[in-house]
Amino acid sequence: MQIWVDADACPGVIKDILYRAAERSGIPLILVANRPLRVPASPHIRTLQVPAGFDVADDKIAGSIEAGDLVITADIPLASQVIARGGTALDPRGTLYTKENIEEALTMRNFMNDLRGTGVQTGGPAPHSQSDRQAFANQLDRLLSARSRQQRQ
Repeated sequence: MQIWVDADACPGVIKDILYRAAERSGIPLILVANRPLRVPASPHIRTLQVPAGFDVADDKIAGSIEAGDLVITADIPLASQVIARGGTALDPRGTLYTKENIEEALTMRNFMNDLRGTGVQTGGPAPHSQSDRQAFANQLDRLLSARSRQQRQ
């Protein structure tokens, strides 16, 4: 298992949680971005810089993951690709995307895009809150604990 991060839009507080989790668990953490990133020196953490462009980082992640990998992303189409490839997708606000809920999330995303395309102002996402951070940390802990239990069996 590796943890991949769609890092361009990932909040810094979430990256900090991921850095600590990689150190604690020893699971490789790969941050993919179209700009250089500063990360803690660690054998478990690396960055992968991709060229700037629409969906370049998403395409790199989708083409690189293997079944069982975890991807941190707020990009619902990327989350859908991850699930189709046998990976797990976790939103930085703590939403775990699954085979059961990804179609609904894609439908809502497409609906909102259509609304914006007609000129309706839908606003943006709410600021990242403490409860979002806690939800993410809890979900990440559940996923890593489940992985650890599977390895022991």
